[in-house]
Amino acid sequence: MGVRKIVKIDEEKCNGCGECVTSCVEGAIKIIDGKARLVSDSYCDGLGACLGHCPQDAITVEERDAVDFDEKAAMQHMAQSGKPQPQACGCPSSQARTIHREKQESGATPSAEQQSCLATWPVQLKLVSPNAPFLKDSHLLLAADCVPFAYANFHGKMLQGRPVVIACPKLDDISDYVQKLSDIIRLNGVKSLTVVRMEVPCCSGLVRIAQAAAAMSGTNVPIKEITVMINGDAFDNFGSQI
Repeated sequence: MGVRKIVKIDEEKCNGCGECVTSCVEGAIKIIDGKARLVSDSYCDGLGACLGHCPQDAITVEERDAVDFDEKAAMQHMAQSGKPQPQACGCPSSQARTIHREKQESGATPSAEQQSCLATWPVQLKLVSPNAPFLKDSHLLLAADCVPFAYANFHGKMLQGRPVVIACPKLDDISDYVQKLSDIIRLNGVKSLTVVRMEVPCCSGLVRIAQAAAAMSGTNVPIKEITVMINGDAFDNFGSQI
């Protein structure tokens, strides 16, 4: 028991559509008496994968006293309720899958090797200093760790000419990320922030980190969101393919 992040549902805004129920991989939310309700604090990991799926904006993440997230209990709860059970870490991103691609013809000449466009180091948000000179007046790229592996044109279409910081909202300790990113934006006059996330629900946390950091910085830095699908396609926040 202790203070931690956990989902909060505004019942006045909730219309009982159930979008959050299907997006909560831990089965922490149910529709009861026509409203979405958190059935147990121990089932909620506090990452808020359900937030972006609520058309009424009835769900937020707050910090309050709550029992610790119990992954084992959540998985048992899902099994008993008949909800499909994800693999290992309880997250859809861990579901094993094979992506079938067209094989290159034997003897075909491979395309020219692409040159790396990485111009700044380090890249891990945890390691980047807010005072790093390459951040000054930059168009910053914040990317999920998996993005460069899934999106083949990452260097040419996204990274070129930008400093990059990478993070994983599921596996990293993100407790300091909002403050650090806020400092980066505020101290360097960052001109724009492009967030590139994977399609899996837990990766939406990267967008929320960026939005919270921008608000904390007291600036009006524009934020652009790009979603990379597991099959390698990429779409901007207007649904246009990149």
